[in-house]
Amino acid sequence: METVLTRIPVAEQLKWRRWMHQHAEVSFEEFETTAYIENLLRDVPGLTIAKPSPTGLVATLHGGHPGKTLALRADIDALPMDELADVDFKSLNPGVMHSCGHDVHAAILLGALFALVETRDALHGDVKFIFQAAEEVPPGGAIALVEAGVLDDVDEVFGLHVFPDTATGSVGFAYGPVTASSDLFNLTIKGRGAHAMAPEQSIDPITIGTEIIQSINNMIARRVAPDEPALVSWGQFTAGSVNNVIPHTAHIKASVRSRNPQVRTDMERMIRDIIKHVCAMYGAEYDLDFQKGYGSVINSKEQTDQVIDAAREVVGEERMYPMPPLMAGEDFSAYTNVRPGTFFGLGSGLAVDGYEFINHHPKFIVDEACMPVGSAMFVRLVENSLK
Repeated sequence: METVLTRIPVAEQLKWRRWMHQHAEVSFEEFETTAYIENLLRDVPGLTIAKPSPTGLVATLHGGHPGKTLALRADIDALPMDELADVDFKSLNPGVMHSCGHDVHAAILLGALFALVETRDALHGDVKFIFQAAEEVPPGGAIALVEAGVLDDVDEVFGLHVFPDTATGSVGFAYGPVTASSDLFNLTIKGRGAHAMAPEQSIDPITIGTEIIQSINNMIARRVAPDEPALVSWGQFTAGSVNNVIPHTAHIKASVRSRNPQVRTDMERMIRDIIKHVCAMYGAEYDLDFQKGYGSVINSKEQTDQVIDAAREVVGEERMYPMPPLMAGEDFSAYTNVRPGTFFGLGSGLAVDGYEFINHHPKFIVDEACMPVGSAMFVRLVENSLK
């Protein structure tokens, strides 16, 4: 008996994924990937292709009857890192690797598209397949598509992400906030250098930077409620070059994450206050570049219920799991800010089977057997909604 899984073009899907993996491109530079996807879709019946941004594209499948419009999204960009994964189809572009699984996401969306083309006459509504550029680099590619009006006629939006050390093809679901807001700041502390023998003549940027870091860490511990997820991770603290000279400047880079919009606002204000007052206390000047990144992805109840219903049909209860909220950032939030939707997880292999390396690791690999399941989930979501 035919099931939705048997309708996915698995052999072609493997070819698509491996081609995109070998031709990995970083954010905002996905020209070859976009051309490849456009070439695959150019002659598909009932499909309209638009390119509202320089890279990435939106393909709209027109159903046989009027109705709602759903959007399905996959990101297509890779990361600037050398690949150390042991695969036969390594990236051909030095210093660029699909280490987050976006090549898998794109192949999953393509698989769903070609499966749905076969039954489009029975659909009551349209489906937008969003192949989105630049998820990895703020401000991200999603906000540009929203501003271009891609979601203006969309009623619901769905997306997924592959995760390692999770059973292949299992489906994770979550209600409410599922990712964190992801901001960052770059701080330059401008002190006064001096010989190491005369620290009283200096305005020591290292001491000032250390106090700023400690004060911000203490602020999170004492001014953010314990049940509110919030963190500041320090990515860089650089200053000086020799042992016996107190330097003029120090540079600090950090990532700021939370899931509550009010906590996000409060953290930015407190970080700014701490930097201002600590520098003033020592007589230092500073330059602070605080960049607002992605907001939290907020999963709507109705659309999450739809994911649960689809997962029961595609994989069964035993292969479903409640997905814990993540402190990762995701620009899918730009979509859920304006339309109801949900973002779900797809297991891409257990550690005992060799899939232990987390996304963004240079040895990250995916069990490709998860891809037809992801495609089937998208197909079932569409067909259940556009009956």
